[in-house]
Amino acid sequence: MKVLSTLLIVLGIVALAYQGIGYKTQENVLDVGPIHVTAEKSHTLPLTPAAGAIAIAGGIGLLIVSTRKN
Repeated sequence: MKVLSTLLIVLGIVALAYQGIGYKTQENVLDVGPIHVTAEKSHTLPLTPAAGAIAIAGGIGLLIVSTRKN
């Protein structure tokens, strides 16, 4: 339980700090015989600050519940 709560807190802080995950894909633009042209596109998967705040609050809640059980 404590490990999961710590992981949630860390992921929440990371989500608040970065506010998005970026990745790149390659797409075929032209494919004529032996000629191949590709283009690299950047994409961003947005993370709202609310998701980070919820993860932090959930991690703190789990940490409190796990320490009260012991």
